[in-house]
Amino acid sequence: MALAPYNNSSLGLITLQPGKENLAQRLDRLILSEKMSPCIVVFPDCFTRLKGNQYINSQVVGAYQDFLIEEVLPFVEERYPTGGSGYRGCFGKSSGEFGALTHGMTRPDVWSAIACHSGGMGFPWLVGGFISLISIELLRHGYDIERFIKHTESAYKLTYEEFVTLMFLSFCAAYDPDPTCFLGIRLPFDPYTGQWIEGAWNNWLACDPAFPSRERIKNLSSLKALYIDCGSYDQYHLQFGARILHKTLVDHQVPHYFEEFPDTHTDIEYRYDVSLHFIIKGILEKKEWEEAS
Repeated sequence: MALAPYNNSSLGLITLQPGKENLAQRLDRLILSEKMSPCIVVFPDCFTRLKGNQYINSQVVGAYQDFLIEEVLPFVEERYPTGGSGYRGCFGKSSGEFGALTHGMTRPDVWSAIACHSGGMGFPWLVGGFISLISIELLRHGYDIERFIKHTESAYKLTYEEFVTLMFLSFCAAYDPDPTCFLGIRLPFDPYTGQWIEGAWNNWLACDPAFPSRERIKNLSSLKALYIDCGSYDQYHLQFGARILHKTLVDHQVPHYFEEFPDTHTDIEYRYDVSLHFIIKGILEKKEWEEAS
């Protein structure tokens, strides 16, 4: 299952992209050149008003983890020869990676292989690196989140600062939703002082894949294949979370593939050439071993 990054959708993954491959074309090339085994890939539509999704259950955004597992998977598997339990993989980039990795950490009974590209983790570095930018942008709207959101919805285009702020607010609705607030959005820090709001920030950290609980680490160890990578120059500072998770997995002897490559967060879809082969190979090799035994 392919999970789209923030500000993209399932349609965006397969639409025409002049001068480069979309994901469907990439899959065709990899399969036809025998660089990966044939597979069925599902592109679920989880786009929201906040222009993205973290693919977890949120009382304000929606129960998207349940939607994917309890509705999308049965719908697909009733119609196509997917292999079913034991042969399911999930992958994505950025927010899509956060969703894939979190699914692997919490539902290893459903997923057998996970690929994580430049994943949304390491919240102290991700959020901490943008507190001043977000605070200044919200100040332009009197620290009024509703006013800011409605401005972005009527703007012809967003500035970089507006885009980052909107993305961050979408995270708020996923990691620490408050139904009493506009669109369920409350900040984990005081926008005036920049100081963390302890209770809210702790809720964020509980969702951070860079700091998995003992149970989540155990769940990852049960996967047939786990792939993680990130660019060394990621402009959202996600390389720090990836490094921390990698070190944690090494310390707990959890088998996985980790690579840090010399690039940023942008236009790194070429990394799918490595990850998709890896996770499908992991699933199929395990399948062969199970059938032989």
